[in-house]
Amino acid sequence: MKLIVNIPCYNEEENLATVIKEIPRQIPGIDQVEVLIYDDGSTDRTVEIAREAGADYVISNKKNKGLATTFRAALDAAIERGADIIVNTDGDNHYDQSKMPELLKPILDKKADIVIGSRKNLETKNKNLNKIGSSVMTRWAGMPKYDVSTGYRAYSKEAAMKIGVYSLHTYVHTTLMSAEDLKLTMVEVPIGDRPVDRPSRLIKNVPDHIWKAGWNIVRNIVIFRPLRFFGILGFIMILPGLVILGRFLYFYFTQGGNGHIQSLIVAIMLIIVGYINVVLGLLGSSIGWSRKVSEDILYRVKKLELDKDK
Repeated sequence: MKLIVNIPCYNEEENLATVIKEIPRQIPGIDQVEVLIYDDGSTDRTVEIAREAGADYVISNKKNKGLATTFRAALDAAIERGADIIVNTDGDNHYDQSKMPELLKPILDKKADIVIGSRKNLETKNKNLNKIGSSVMTRWAGMPKYDVSTGYRAYSKEAAMKIGVYSLHTYVHTTLMSAEDLKLTMVEVPIGDRPVDRPSRLIKNVPDHIWKAGWNIVRNIVIFRPLRFFGILGFIMILPGLVILGRFLYFYFTQGGNGHIQSLIVAIMLIIVGYINVVLGLLGSSIGWSRKVSEDILYRVKKLELDKDK
């Protein structure tokens, strides 16, 4: 059983060595532990530090491509190098790597396909942002109450090959929704976390992050839960439209409807727009089936390529 620990990173020369050295190289149930650094076009000494600290593989993008793209490439690189299980972590020393055996246990026990390392001691600002993201994912997307923003996760080989990354900003939300859509088994394990002193590479400023993360969450809900998303919007419009229409009919049959034509126009507009939203949800669900077929084909192609290389 081979474990590869993926660390996608960008300009992490300060903390990367500490992270790599904290990763346990002897884990019960694991025969071999390797570390793969996927550098996203760093301009500091990240690559040199990674090699000096004992990383087994160091791969670099020629230019910065973003976290989501680098994460997907890192998963593929780990699979190509024979990983049976992949742990993804960050290079900023935010997560306690000594908890990795606990993170791996549900997969080793065949009780999960993906294990989410849930944080307990987030900084106040990030904790509030995380609660907002978790609330949106839980209520709008119908997801269980996971720590949706943590990057400390373990993936079985099959899960890593199947999940899709439908984002250019961050992978944390889209991969959870993809896994839920694929009916992969996910569990959450509490792990330690540490405050990070340096500015976030992903969060340039709070308003910018809220906009990008919020838009990313909404976009993924539209992709994976179109009927739920557009259905709710449609219901929000149709219901008051019916109420206003009922009001107009009441006055029409009791007073002749004089002076209430505006209510009829508003009611019809709300009902039509609401109906269009419901139709969009149905169309989105149909497109979703095509996406699932494409994902299945891609998974089978990956398996054939791996079998051919053996």
